[in-house]
Amino acid sequence: MMISLSRRLAAEFIGTAFLVAAVVGSGIMGERLSGGNVSLCLLENTIATGAGLVALILAFGPVSGAHLNPAVSLAGGMSGELPWAEAASYICAQVLGAVAGVIVTHLMFALPAIQASQHARSGPAQFLSECVATFGLLTVIAGCSRARPEAVAFAVGAYITGAYWFTASTAFANPALTIARSLSDTFAGIRPADVAPFIAAQLLGAFSAALFFRWLVRIPMTQAAESPPAGELGRAREIESQ
Repeated sequence: MMISLSRRLAAEFIGTAFLVAAVVGSGIMGERLSGGNVSLCLLENTIATGAGLVALILAFGPVSGAHLNPAVSLAGGMSGELPWAEAASYICAQVLGAVAGVIVTHLMFALPAIQASQHARSGPAQFLSECVATFGLLTVIAGCSRARPEAVAFAVGAYITGAYWFTASTAFANPALTIARSLSDTFAGIRPADVAPFIAAQLLGAFSAALFFRWLVRIPMTQAAESPPAGELGRAREIESQ
């Protein structure tokens, strides 16, 4: 049964709000409990974010696909999996949910509802990190969705957990999350002045990943007669080749 757009948008709104709560809230808690140890605070922030992502994708995936990220919805529009009008609606719900999430999180920790972050995240290394982080995220989602859809939640959670540590930017990889974090002058924050470059890098990474994976899954088609594909990935490729 097709789930109505309004219900899917509600899932994207609430899911993104909870994702922001996981990121920002664990950053606040970690900062308060780590005694100034930034490495320990980042580890705590990472674990909460990765675990939260797994739970949220498992919960909301059957309803809306659990995009929780405008970059994912844009990639869905590019691939034709999501009509552009619905992709735009998803993005609006995600941004609104992210803002609502950061406000509620601040209130849970007795902080001002809205803050202007002073946490500088600028420079070519940060830009490259966000491009790489988003490229990797979209590639993981695309690959798992085709081959092992039941593993998407765990793969995304594991990837973000790792990307927190192998990128200089700690892998925001999400325009809605970036906007929300600019409203939080806490461990997870980002200066409003740095938001536009981060989002540009994320969109570049998402666009590149969509093009790359479209090319990647079509290359083996010429070898289909020599080596029949197997499993779920094989069935997906057979459908594409028709």
